[in-house]
Amino acid sequence: MSNNLKFYIDGAWVDPAEPATIDVVDPSTEEVFATIARGGAADVDRAVAAARAAFPAFAATSREERLVLMRRLLEAYKDRYDEVADALSREMGAPRTLAQRSQAAMGTAHLARTIEALEGFAFEELRGSTLIAKEPIGVVGMITPWNWPINQIMCKVAPALAAGCTMVLKPSEIAPLNAILFAEAVHAAGLPKGVFNLVNGDGPTVGEAIARHPGVDMVSFTGSTRAGILVAKAAADTVKRVHQELGGKSANIILDDADLKRAVKLGVEGCMRNSGQSCNAPTRMFVPAALHGEAVAVAKATAERLTVGAPASEGTWLGPVVSQAQYDKIQRLIAAGIEEGAELVTGGPGRPDGLDRGYYVRPTIFANVTDGMTVAREEIFGPVLVILPYGSEEEAIERANDTPYGLASYVQSGSLERARKVAARMRSGNVYINYPAWDAGAPFGGYKQSGNGREYADFGLEEFLEIKGVVGYAPA
Repeated sequence: MSNNLKFYIDGAWVDPAEPATIDVVDPSTEEVFATIARGGAADVDRAVAAARAAFPAFAATSREERLVLMRRLLEAYKDRYDEVADALSREMGAPRTLAQRSQAAMGTAHLARTIEALEGFAFEELRGSTLIAKEPIGVVGMITPWNWPINQIMCKVAPALAAGCTMVLKPSEIAPLNAILFAEAVHAAGLPKGVFNLVNGDGPTVGEAIARHPGVDMVSFTGSTRAGILVAKAAADTVKRVHQELGGKSANIILDDADLKRAVKLGVEGCMRNSGQSCNAPTRMFVPAALHGEAVAVAKATAERLTVGAPASEGTWLGPVVSQAQYDKIQRLIAAGIEEGAELVTGGPGRPDGLDRGYYVRPTIFANVTDGMTVAREEIFGPVLVILPYGSEEEAIERANDTPYGLASYVQSGSLERARKVAARMRSGNVYINYPAWDAGAPFGGYKQSGNGREYADFGLEEFLEIKGVVGYAPA
C-alpha cells in the first residue's frame, strides 16, 4: 500500500495534521502521475517532538549498536534499489541507465562509505589531562533537493545516524517518491522510533518551519544559494548550526598541453550529464585562445551526438529537465546569451526536434563568451556550456576564480605537476584533475557562496558532532 499521503513520524506512517496535497509531475510528459501529502508547521512540530524524545537514548548507543542499524539499513535499501531507480527516473526524468547506475547507486555508495568511516572514527582523544569528546549535536533538520535526490538524502541521514543524532527530513516536493521508499527501508531496518522522521511539503512552509524550529539543533540544507540564504536567516534566531551545500558555476581550465579532443569531449559530457542539473557541473570551459576554434568544433560534435529523449527509451543520454519552472529559467538564460552576443554554436531556444511535450532542452553551447555575460555568471542548471578563450595560464586562473561560487573546479593538463600547481590556486572546495574517477571519500562542499561545511565519509560525520573539552579528566 502506498504511503504517499502519509508522513513517517515516530516510527509509524501517520496522516497529516490537515489534509492537503501536492501533485508530482512526470517531466517527460508534463502529466501528474502521483500525489503526496503536503505538510505544515503542526506536522513539523510532531516530527521534532518525536526526534527530541528519541535523542537521549539514541545518542547513548554505542558505535557497535549504530553500525548494526546502519548495516541493516544498507540491506533494506538494497532490497528497494530497483524501486528507487524507477521512481527517480519517473519523477525527475533521469534516463533509466543514469537512474540505475548513478542516481540510485549513490545511496548505496554513501551509506557503505559512512559505515566504513564510523568503524574507525575517533570520538574521544586525550590531550594531557583534558578529554576531547565528539558528541552528537542533537536533532537535525534536513532539507534536500530534486537533482540528485537519494544522494543528498543519504549524505545527510548516514552521517547523522553514525554520529548518534535524530532527524527530520523534508525532501524536495518535486521528486519526493524516492524519499518515501527510503523511509520504508528505514522502517524495515528497524531503526528506533523517532530517530528518523519524514515530513513532505514545500520550502516556504515545511522547510522554513524546520529551519526556524527551536527544537532543531542543526539544519543541513542542499539547494540553491538563494534558498540557502533564506534558510540561514530563518535559523539565525535560534543560533543553530547551519550546514549548506549550495550553487556553483564551476570552471574547467584546459591548459595548452592537454589532450584537447579528450579534454573538450569529456568536459562537454560532464556539463551535460543529468541534463546539466548538477551543482558541480563544469559549465565554464576555459580554452587557450589559439585553440578556441578547434575546441569549439570538438564541443559541437560532442553535443550533437548526445541523444535527448524519453527516460525509458534505450539510448537516451539526456532526459528532460525537472519542471516547467526549470525549463523556463533555462530558456530565459539561453535567450540572454544570444542577446548579449555570445556565439551560439549548437542548440538554442526551444525543444529538440521531434519532442513537442516534456521539459526537454537542446544541448546548447556558446563560444567566445566573456566574463560579464549572464551565461558566464549565473548558474543555469541545464545542459548549457559556455566556452571562454584565454591568453595566459595566469589569466585563466584569475578569471576562473572570479565568481561568487566556489564548489568545484576542473583542470586538464598533460603534466600532473603543472595541474597540481593550478589546483592549489583554485578557490573551490573540490578540484578534479584530468577527469578522475568519482571518490565517495573526498570531502564535498564549497567556498564562498557555494556553502559551508563538508559532506562524504568522515568529513560528513564531523559536521553532525559537537566538541566537548573535559578539563581535568585525567590526572595531571
